[in-house]
Amino acid sequence: MAIPYMETVVGFMIVMYVFETYLDMRQHSALKLPSLPKTLVGVISQEKFEKSRAYSLDKSHFHFVHEFVTILMDSAMLFFGILPWFWKLSGGFLPMVGLDPENEILHTLSFLAGVMIWSQITDLPFSLYSTFVIESRHGFNKQTIWMFFRDMVKGILLSVVLAPPIVAAIIVIVQKGGPYLAIYLWAFMFILSLVMMTIYPVLIAPLFNKFTPLPDGDLREKIEMLASSLKFPLTKLFVVDGSTRSSHSNAYMYGFFKNKRIVLYDTLIQQCKNEDEIVAVIAHELGHWKLNHTTYSFIAVQHTVIPLQHLVSFGLNLVSRAFEFQADAFAVKLGYAKDLRPALVKLQEENLSAMNTDPLYSAYHYSHPPLVERLRAIDGQDKKTD
Repeated sequence: MAIPYMETVVGFMIVMYVFETYLDMRQHSALKLPSLPKTLVGVISQEKFEKSRAYSLDKSHFHFVHEFVTILMDSAMLFFGILPWFWKLSGGFLPMVGLDPENEILHTLSFLAGVMIWSQITDLPFSLYSTFVIESRHGFNKQTIWMFFRDMVKGILLSVVLAPPIVAAIIVIVQKGGPYLAIYLWAFMFILSLVMMTIYPVLIAPLFNKFTPLPDGDLREKIEMLASSLKFPLTKLFVVDGSTRSSHSNAYMYGFFKNKRIVLYDTLIQQCKNEDEIVAVIAHELGHWKLNHTTYSFIAVQHTVIPLQHLVSFGLNLVSRAFEFQADAFAVKLGYAKDLRPALVKLQEENLSAMNTDPLYSAYHYSHPPLVERLRAIDGQDKKTD
C-alpha cells in the first residue's frame, strides 16, 4: 500500500508544530516568573529584569500568533495542491511576456519569483508589527518606515541579481549530473558558500550598513595586541552603524586564511564604557577561531539534510552551545574573567534578553547557553585557572 506522501508531510509538520508549541508554552511560563534566577540576584537590577520580562513576553505572544498563521498557510498550500497549481500558473505567464514556457530554467525562475512575492506579502504585516510595535515599544527600533521598505527593496533586487545564475546552475547540474548528481550538487553548494561568505561582508553588507575603521586609541591598541598575541591575522577592524536600525549590540569576525576582520557594533561601544569588557567579548570571539569552531560549524552545515532540518538544527545547537562554553573558557584562560562576566551581563541587560529560561526550550532552540549557565561555567573555570 502506497504511503500518501502529501498527507504524511503535512502530518509531520503538524506534529512538529505541536511539539514546538509545547516547548513555547513551557518557555512562556518561565518568562512569567516574577523573580530573577538566584544566580542573577544582585547581578541584574530589578528594573532591567522587569523590562526584559515585558519584552520577552511581548515577543512570546507574537511568536504564538505568527507560528499559528504560518502552519495554517503552509499546511493549506501543501494539502490543497496550491504549489503545483502555482507552478502551472507560472508556466502560463511566460508566453505572455514572450518567453519559452518549455524552458525549465525560465519556468523555475518564474515560479520562484511568484513564491518570493507571495512570501513578502504574507510576511510583511508580521515584520512591520515586530519592528514598529514590539521593537519600538521596548526602545530597540531605530528604523524609519522609509528605511524599512528601502532595505526590503534592496533585498528583493539582490535576489533578482543573484538567484537566476544560482538556480540555473543547480538545474543544469540536476539535468547533467547523472549518477554523480549528489557529489556535484554538494561541490557546487560548497563553492557557493565560500563565494557568498567572501563577497557578503565586502559587497552586500555595505549596501545596508556603513562600516568605518575603528579610530586609533586604547581600544584599538588592546584589540590589536590581543589578536597579535594569538597570531590572529587581523587585517581590518571596523565599527558598523547598527544603531541606525536597532539598539541591540554584538561583535563578530569574518574572513578566510590570512585576511581576517573584526566588526564591532557601535551600540556595543556605547553600552560598554569599560574598554576591557569589549576586549573580553573579542577574546571570546577569537576563542572560536583559535579552537577551529568556525571550521567545524561550516563543515556541519554542509551536511544539513532538509527533511531532517529539525533534528539537524537541534544537533547544531548542542554543538554551538558547547563551543560557546569553550570560547568563554578560552577568554578566562587569557585572564579576561573579571571583564567577561560584566560584559555578558551588560549585553544581557541592554538587549533585554530573557533572564528565566525553560531548560527544554533553551536546549532545543538556543545556539548560546543562557546567561546563568555561562556565568556558572566562567566561575568554575576561573577557580581552576587560579
